[in-house]
Amino acid sequence: MLKNIFLVIPSLNPDEKLGKTIADMISAGFNNIIVVDDGSDEDHVRFFPTANNNITLLKHEVNRGKGAALKTAFKYITENFPEADGVVTADGDGQHAPGDVLRCAEEISDKKELILGCRDFSGADIPGRSRFGNKTTSFIFKALCGKAISDTQTGLRGFPACLLKYLCTVKGDRFEYETNMLLKCIGDNIPIREIKIETVYIEENKTSHFRPVRDSVRIYRFLFAYVLSSLCSCAADMLCFIAFLKLFGVWGIVSPVYAPGAATVLARIISSILNYTINKTKVFEHKGHIKKTVFKYYTLAVVQMLVSAAAVTAITYLLGAKTFGSSIIKMAVDTFIFFFSFRIQKLWVFRGE
Repeated sequence: MLKNIFLVIPSLNPDEKLGKTIADMISAGFNNIIVVDDGSDEDHVRFFPTANNNITLLKHEVNRGKGAALKTAFKYITENFPEADGVVTADGDGQHAPGDVLRCAEEISDKKELILGCRDFSGADIPGRSRFGNKTTSFIFKALCGKAISDTQTGLRGFPACLLKYLCTVKGDRFEYETNMLLKCIGDNIPIREIKIETVYIEENKTSHFRPVRDSVRIYRFLFAYVLSSLCSCAADMLCFIAFLKLFGVWGIVSPVYAPGAATVLARIISSILNYTINKTKVFEHKGHIKKTVFKYYTLAVVQMLVSAAAVTAITYLLGAKTFGSSIIKMAVDTFIFFFSFRIQKLWVFRGE
């Protein structure tokens, strides 16, 4: 079964645990192991194994990131082993039990699906930063993408070889690559299946190269981009509204009674074009034809407007709220719609082909 299954282990400045991990994987039955040295320094090079019949060692001259290391291995496999059936990725610090890695390999089939080895973060022995980071990302995935993933940052993943070229197109070279992989699979309707694995944290995961601030920003880039796109559009809408009101007053082409309404419509047209352009090119990075996405985008915009108006009106009536209360209700309703809109845009408007 494992003859044509490749095990990929990216590593940066490892210690003696890497050698033990590789030995355990060979004992478990893996005979095609690719280790990627992601620019380790001279003090740690000695911990990498010597290439042999079971082990291939690839090397980056400088540190390029975990995502880049994985894509280097994927490209190497596609170019040199067209007969490969599948690939499993795992960490080299002993965090993944050989039995769990083997289970992921055995779950690989001809189906185009991503298999995740998911840990249980409910235990009291789980490091705080790991529990918080995973729960935060899982919540964001559920809220924005409608997909419940219990371990978004797991390095233990399995997939058929036919997905390798596809995975090489995923954006990101560092830890954000694993998040982007999930986002792309969700957007392109590639199934994601979870299997439960043992939760192992050695020395509270002190050897992890994850940088909490910088790497978190990279991981949540898609959310930041979406929020920034909305803020820019909101600012453009307000500025255009003010500008059109002033122009109407100077030119006298619109009656003062109708000027606010006309300015609102024109400003919304301009801000929506800006929002559409940013979302298509920067947030969702959609390469498809504009015609279909424009129709879907404005259909969604109209539906959102009607839902917002109906919900605010109904809730205000039921609660008997006054002006201030209605404003709070509108903020709450529009916040919900804001997150729901991301999900619809990701899975429908800018869905991958």
